[in-house]
Amino acid sequence: MDVGQIAGLIAAIAFAILAGFLIYPLIRLGKLFDQLAQTIKQAGDHVVPTLDESASTVTQLNQTLTDVNRISAAASTTAGNVGALTDLYGSMLGKPVIKVAAFLYALRKTISSFLSGGRDSAESKPSTAKKADDGQGNEGGTR
Repeated sequence: MDVGQIAGLIAAIAFAILAGFLIYPLIRLGKLFDQLAQTIKQAGDHVVPTLDESASTVTQLNQTLTDVNRISAAASTTAGNVGALTDLYGSMLGKPVIKVAAFLYALRKTISSFLSGGRDSAESKPSTAKKADDGQGNEGGTR
């Protein structure tokens, strides 16, 4: 064996040792990639049903919101109708009822004044009694 063959043998042994040291991390890296691929597959298997459920939930939520919009529109229409009816009743019944009440009050006062001989009108109106004149055209007032 000459020097070149010994150098080649030493290089081959060094390469074999280096390959032996590198095999272990490469095997572990391969196992890591296998586990990573399996995890991704499982996640993909779970994502599809989750997306289907999410789409179903969003569809139901949209339907519920549509129903709520219809209900709120109906409530708004009902409130407008009630307001219009209140205005109608107020204009049709309110003014005539006030006029009838005022007429009946005046009638009652007139009848009671007539039956009492006019005494109620003089007693009930003290503000119309004559005030004292101070001689300068000011009735009951001070300067």
